[in-house]
Amino acid sequence: MLKKLFFALTLFTSGLSAFGQNADSLAVVKTRWQKNKIAKQVVMYRHHFDQKNLFAANENISYLEVKNTGRKAVFAIGAEEKTLITTSNFGLRDTAIAAVNGNFFDVKNGGSVDFVRVNGKTINTNRLEKSGNRARHQEAALVIDNGKIAIKKWDGSADWETKLNEQNVLLNGPLLTFNKVDETLDTAAFNRLRHPRTCLGIKPNGRVILLTVDGRNDNSAGMSLFELTKLMRWLGCSSAINFDGGGSTTLWVNGMPDGGVINYPTDNKKWDHEGQRKVANVILVKKQAKR
Repeated sequence: MLKKLFFALTLFTSGLSAFGQNADSLAVVKTRWQKNKIAKQVVMYRHHFDQKNLFAANENISYLEVKNTGRKAVFAIGAEEKTLITTSNFGLRDTAIAAVNGNFFDVKNGGSVDFVRVNGKTINTNRLEKSGNRARHQEAALVIDNGKIAIKKWDGSADWETKLNEQNVLLNGPLLTFNKVDETLDTAAFNRLRHPRTCLGIKPNGRVILLTVDGRNDNSAGMSLFELTKLMRWLGCSSAINFDGGGSTTLWVNGMPDGGVINYPTDNKKWDHEGQRKVANVILVKKQAKR
């Protein structure tokens, strides 16, 4: 009798979980996203789930979808070896269409703690953990070749990133999904707790999503990496990689109101567009240079 009761309870709990996931996926897929064409091959989508109707929470999501053809709209890395600059100032300096904050960095002394190479020049190298192991955010890379961006997964070797052929390389992570297979994430606080998040995903048709989820506010809870993985899958991505988040999370689009800051950065602890944190590097979307 007890075994039957346990089995029934397990089925009921599993059913509730499946129902929740189904409701959440439908909320994402059926939402009428606010849609704006930003430039050729670049479209912006925004929606505020303000009825606690995504993961039983309020969530403010903004993302760009970019045709990844290496023509008209191209990807690039903006980086400084030690100086920290806001995402919007990186974008303005490089006359970009848009920018999102990049990888993890030394808040006190400046500079990325992960490998960065721009136009063939190494800007920063990996700072390994005390154990001598690389961090999870050093186990995948964004690589850009002729304006096209891709995700690559660490092969386990010590000098993997230095041997990548691309002139533009930025290590980041954790990797969430790779070629339709979800990566294994542990239950460390960084993964399971809700924070503002920045993420890049690639769809099977090659289009790229640059996404921010706001957090640390009643208007938007932020997401765990488990929730972020599901969101990117529901948006159609077959591969997705997490960026630095928290107070760094910023999506900037040139020419838009509020200085171009689309989301609600949290470094000032207010629900406005003024709370940008200075960062070490960004991913840029730029107009293709005339030949």
